[in-house]
Amino acid sequence: MSMSLKEAADAARAWPFEQARLVIERLKRRPKDGPVIFETGYGPSGLPHIGTFGEVARTTMVRHAFRVLTEDRIPTRLIAFSDDMDGLRKVPENVPNRSLLEAHLGKSLTSIPDPFGTHESFAHHNNARLCNFLDGFGFEYEFMSSTETYRSGAFDATLLTMLERFDAVMEVMLPTLGPDRRATYSPFLPVSPKTGRVLQVPTLERNLARGTIVFEDEDGTKTELPVTGGHVKIQWKPDWALRWTALGVDYEMAGKDLIDSVKVSSQICRALGGTPPEGFNYELFLDQNGEKISKSRGNGIAVEDWLRYATPESLSLYMFQKPKTAKRLYFDVIPKAVDEYAAFLGAFDAETPDRQVENPVWHIHSGAPPREALPVSFALLLNLVSAAAAGSKHVPWGFIRRYAPEASPEANPMLDALAARAIALYEDFVKPAKRFRPPSAVERAALGDLAARLRAAPVGPGAEALQDIVYAVGKDHPFENLRDWFKAIYETLLGQEQGPRFGSFIALYGVAETVALIERALAAEPAAA
Repeated sequence: MSMSLKEAADAARAWPFEQARLVIERLKRRPKDGPVIFETGYGPSGLPHIGTFGEVARTTMVRHAFRVLTEDRIPTRLIAFSDDMDGLRKVPENVPNRSLLEAHLGKSLTSIPDPFGTHESFAHHNNARLCNFLDGFGFEYEFMSSTETYRSGAFDATLLTMLERFDAVMEVMLPTLGPDRRATYSPFLPVSPKTGRVLQVPTLERNLARGTIVFEDEDGTKTELPVTGGHVKIQWKPDWALRWTALGVDYEMAGKDLIDSVKVSSQICRALGGTPPEGFNYELFLDQNGEKISKSRGNGIAVEDWLRYATPESLSLYMFQKPKTAKRLYFDVIPKAVDEYAAFLGAFDAETPDRQVENPVWHIHSGAPPREALPVSFALLLNLVSAAAAGSKHVPWGFIRRYAPEASPEANPMLDALAARAIALYEDFVKPAKRFRPPSAVERAALGDLAARLRAAPVGPGAEALQDIVYAVGKDHPFENLRDWFKAIYETLLGQEQGPRFGSFIALYGVAETVALIERALAAEPAAA
């Protein structure tokens, strides 16, 4: 008897299900009438980046797992929260008109002119970029602006609670601060009515009856402001707690670098009478040197870079896999991610429900992955483009049609997209790194033998038969091991240290074309003995 989707989900061990079960257990402890709130946060002092994508993609996977486990009986919301009321502390390096922003340092991001000249403010520009960014991936979410939420009064009740429990918040925060910061710290950051800047100044007085604080403005005058209605902004750790409490957030994940911040914000949330959300701390991405990726340093890879060289689904797969393990995020991981996605997609239809809910494509596509086979791996496609020095995707398609006559750009849109991306990856990374070397005497003899056997091969040999020929040549010549033989093939014919399964490459590229590659290598000056 076939297992139902619900039965498969109940037994599933994939991490989105494990996270969704935490939310279900939370509801058992603390039932709520309204929807379950999933949240992701974004700081719009810079442009959306790969961390933003990863957080929304992963949270979406948890939300979908929750819907399946609860059979969609409980409404949910995914809030993409923009912390756009923060004061601008430094000018980003990747924006135009930097001097325009320098004149407005300290002001809320929604009160600063847009250096791009297209929106009402810098935050409005970045928020629009964020929404376009998320919309482009088809995420289902609700955008929420910090500025609008403060000004609308949605935070007012919790702000008044924080004013009342000021001492409890300070008791949590002060041990986390250095001596200098501790002397002037306040969770309330008043927005100066004279300059518009968000001020990091001590709270001199509190008036609970009026719901106000007194502080010293920039000109030295004592000023009283209500803590409600957008007149103050909360420091970010207490602000996180404020948001969790006021919005009733049930789930929010965060990077490993924020573990301590999550603990502090959770303590403050409890002090405000709230319950901290469920979630986990994911590991950070590393660059090609194993160093943490930094927006300000620009190391690593951006979403735009990934999408230039591969499909968005492959990026989602990279986010799905081992979220609690630090992983390199650089260009050389892209081909493997693409081929792994294709392999998971190709296996999905034949799997039983209990295997399907463990398959990453089920989570990437919210339970409804597309049906498209990839007749040629991306790694093989990339080597084909490299060998043919293709400048247009029409070139690889000529080879693909011969290899897989039933394939076409119309029937295989994913393959068509990858053909163009393989060319981009080749031009930007593979081609500049190519280093052909002439073959040694032993390698020349083996390559000449391979060319002769390929010429004598029956018409239309399959990839396995061609691979057998390549193996046989390697065994018949004095290589210490077959690895040295294949290494010689890649370095002399393709100009790289690693390469594809060579029988499959010949089947795709063509026997005559491969023989021509060998002849070109043999025409090079012999390597020194």
